[in-house]
Amino acid sequence: MDSSNLTTLSEEETSGSEDQQQQQPVSAFASVPIRPPTQSSLQKYAPLDWSAYFDREDDIRIKDTENVFHVYMAGTEGPVVFCLHGGGYSGLSFALAASIIKEKARVVAMDMRGHGKSSAENELDLSIETMCDDVVAVVKEMYGDSPPAIVLVGHSMGGSVAVHVAAKKSLPSLAGLIVVDVVEIEWSIKGGSLRNVDSARVSIPATLKYDDSKKCYTHRARLVETEQYWRGWYEGLSEKYLSCTAPKLLLLAGTDRLDRALTIGQMQGKFQMVVVRHTGHAIQEDVPEEFATLVLNFISRNRIGPHGVEMSNLAQEINTMNNDIYQDSAGHSSLKFESDVGKSNDDNLLHDEQPFP
Repeated sequence: MDSSNLTTLSEEETSGSEDQQQQQPVSAFASVPIRPPTQSSLQKYAPLDWSAYFDREDDIRIKDTENVFHVYMAGTEGPVVFCLHGGGYSGLSFALAASIIKEKARVVAMDMRGHGKSSAENELDLSIETMCDDVVAVVKEMYGDSPPAIVLVGHSMGGSVAVHVAAKKSLPSLAGLIVVDVVEIEWSIKGGSLRNVDSARVSIPATLKYDDSKKCYTHRARLVETEQYWRGWYEGLSEKYLSCTAPKLLLLAGTDRLDRALTIGQMQGKFQMVVVRHTGHAIQEDVPEEFATLVLNFISRNRIGPHGVEMSNLAQEINTMNNDIYQDSAGHSSLKFESDVGKSNDDNLLHDEQPFP
């Protein structure tokens, strides 16, 4: 071929044709979409402050001791939802749920002995008797001799404490008991981490402390050194739970947590049970909205007001009538009738809408 007959393209024409070739992708898969800006790990996992969820915090000093228990509080009206966290957690474990519950009830989340910002004379004494005494002492210091209606909520280790307190009838104003996924401490430790990033950003910092000697963060709670008490947390717990006379709700992350006593009790309608699917051990952290809804529904279903169970108009009329009869004749039959009516109403509330796994 004679190259003399070929004309040379100008530089502008050459660059233009190259631009056209670059602008035309070979296929639809050759074009790369523009990625939106992403947060760095430091931003995504930065700690969140408790004040975004609770209204205030306080230190409760127990008289004649060196024990000081830290509490987080939210809400101004309604019954008190008194929250006890699990081993190795803190009161901030209930932070996200508290921000919802506080719209209709008061919330108190306590840092247990040896956890969070609480301090005690012996932080390794996590015996069930000592922790029960701690809870009763804190309620006494906060509310004196006239405490409001209390719905005791306990997760894991805190659930064990809640059951023992309820079974002993240590809180005269106890109006409800909610136990959240009580499992043995070894299973809890091996059962995986939290699944909700926002909850972890609030609660995890309170479970750690900086060790100057090791130049690193370590767990605030020295659970391994309290192993001698673990058996006491869970031994005979199912029977104690069933013996509690207050309305009861059991929240589980799986049906494998049920033993024979609880299975039979649930089938007999002795308590309400809900299996919360697709969560880990810390239900209140993984699905705080669902957890808060379950707590508020429990309060509503059992008509728990700031001073206890609120009777319907019919029950109030029957109660007044029976009191009048008693004053006139002191008849025992009328008192028996009043007791039976109150019991049947409460039982109906517990039996309605019973969810089964």
